Amino acid sequence: GKMLARIDRIDADLTDLDTQIEAMISPFAEAVDRLDTIPGIGATAAQAIIAEIGVEMTRFPTPAHLASWARFAPGVNQSAGKTKGNGSTGHGNPYLARALGEAALAASKTDTFLGERYRRIARRRGKKKALVAVGRSILVILWHLLNDPDAVFIDLGPDHYTNRVGTQRAVRNHIRGLNALGYTVTLNPAA
Repeated sequence: GKMLARIDRIDADLTDLDTQIEAMISPFAEAVDRLDTIPGIGATAAQAIIAEIGVEMTRFPTPAHLASWARFAPGVNQSAGKTKGNGSTGHGNPYLARALGEAALAASKTDTFLGERYRRIARRRGKKKALVAVGRSILVILWHLLNDPDAVFIDLGPDHYTNRVGTQRAVRNHIRGLNALGYTVTLNPAA
């Protein structure tokens, strides 16, 4: 009996909090809808991101400024011409980082440009660095969407990278790679 009453009170509290959140976010409904178009970002993530960075992007002159403020830009230190970066992005806003991390993870499972970006980076650098890179990409996209009221998100598609590289260039790169491994390559056109 007591546990059921407690669960009912908690459910009522959650409903009350949801109502308060809806009331507070209602002035930003258009921004939430615009961010909802980005793969991996749902209404809840959009609300969390807007709660952390706001909708006024004038304090961030460029997307790089926003990424740096959010600590989604890798720190690099140079001394005597040598680059000494530990790869860490530093300590930023943990709530924003969590929302972007979850959005990046959700986007990584999609058949979109961001999903393909995650897979390409994960193959080379690992899953964690790929998540941070996709999170930064999402941050750049949302800066553009919030900064320009006329901006619309258009997904480039998962084949963007392969379409960008011309056929001759891809052939040349593969031949160089095989030559570097010690193979001699002769090309015969397909019939």
